[in-house]
Amino acid sequence: RKIIFEKQWFYLDNAIGHIYGTTFEVTNGGNLQPKQEVEETPTETKEAGTDNRNIVDDGKSQKLTHDDIKALKDKGIKGQEIVQQLIENSTTFRDKTEFAQDKYIKKKKKKYEAVITIVKPSTRILSTMYYAREPGKINHLRYDTLAQMLTLGNIRAGNKMIVMETCAGLVLGAVMERMGGYGSIIQMYPGAGPVRAATSCFGFPKPFFDNLHEFPLSKVHSLLSGTFSTETLPSDPEENALVEEESNGLTDEKQTSHQEAEEEPTTEAAMEINQTEEQETMDINAEDVEFKENKEKENKENVRDKQIKQWERRKKLMEAAALLREKNADGLIVASKFHPTPLLLSLLEFVAPSRPFVVYCQYKEPLLECYTKLRERGGVINLKLSETWLRNYQVLPDRSHPKLTMSGGGGYLLSGITVVLDKGRSDSSNLEALKMEEPSPKRCKVQDLHC
Repeated sequence: RKIIFEKQWFYLDNAIGHIYGTTFEVTNGGNLQPKQEVEETPTETKEAGTDNRNIVDDGKSQKLTHDDIKALKDKGIKGQEIVQQLIENSTTFRDKTEFAQDKYIKKKKKKYEAVITIVKPSTRILSTMYYAREPGKINHLRYDTLAQMLTLGNIRAGNKMIVMETCAGLVLGAVMERMGGYGSIIQMYPGAGPVRAATSCFGFPKPFFDNLHEFPLSKVHSLLSGTFSTETLPSDPEENALVEEESNGLTDEKQTSHQEAEEEPTTEAAMEINQTEEQETMDINAEDVEFKENKEKENKENVRDKQIKQWERRKKLMEAAALLREKNADGLIVASKFHPTPLLLSLLEFVAPSRPFVVYCQYKEPLLECYTKLRERGGVINLKLSETWLRNYQVLPDRSHPKLTMSGGGGYLLSGITVVLDKGRSDSSNLEALKMEEPSPKRCKVQDLHC
């Protein structure tokens, strides 16, 4: 299929079999060809100015027009030659500084050279891409904040993790990548089913999904109260019943048509007169019966397929419920658009003591409320509410400096460690214990000043 990326379209057929990191050149027709490494010959125009203060950007410095560049492309001239033509026909290129000239060449190469590099997908690449292009789909989760979540959550191979996220599957994919296919993951999801758009972009092998389980949030309360059952699943039984009624209606129509055909009077005289007409009606009836029989077979196959899918869903749901009932998860990660307090208080019941948990939220106020509720509830220690600060730097010879634009905020993280909750203690005793833990404020000493 046609791939459209950065105003460039191409087909990936010729890329199959090459290693990751190979650079391809897009030829005519959208085909890819591996780019041959050519030593860059130093350009003749190496004269550079001292500064750019006298350069005026009035749009008249380039002699080549848009039509001239289009004509060069039609002749089959490649990107490097077009860039050289632009340099030669620029009246202000020689007056620019050496750094400005390099920046100009880099900008024109990106625009006119049809060169792409296929890299292996990773958490860093996908999180950077989502944050730059579609931050709303991942709740504005910045890549450094995601790295902090993986570190604070102690994600490693062999863990049993609970992940609740509404970030298009990016957090789930990051956890799966770090675990490397060892251990088990239980994904909690709202609505009809889990969303794993970003997870599929990682390109994980099939064994990675063998230990990936899913469990709906709507069943958490029933699982904790002990009333959980898999009999009520969304709308599948009703659809099966409707299909069975339609098939029964078809069989009833078939039986009535046969009975009416048997009750019709048949005499020798009538048979001789209407022989041709009956032949035609019999052919039509035979076609109708054959059509109805084929439709009945299709309906039965559809019913059987739906019953098999429903049975598989129930089996997976029972496996996930059995894992949660053990209440020995090694960690919990929450990154959703919902309020974190009810989610965290219910899901912490499935986490074993002395295990970390991390909650992400784009805003600070919900996490402050969650922090207060956890302190009142008890059963957690080392509670921390943090925000990471990130600034990008350009690192180049003789021109390393922070970039002018930077991110305004990457969200907030609430982290902590679970401990055994003493249910015998009342809330008032918990509050008293918290007061005892807090140090008393220091008194300021007032010294007499003598003039």
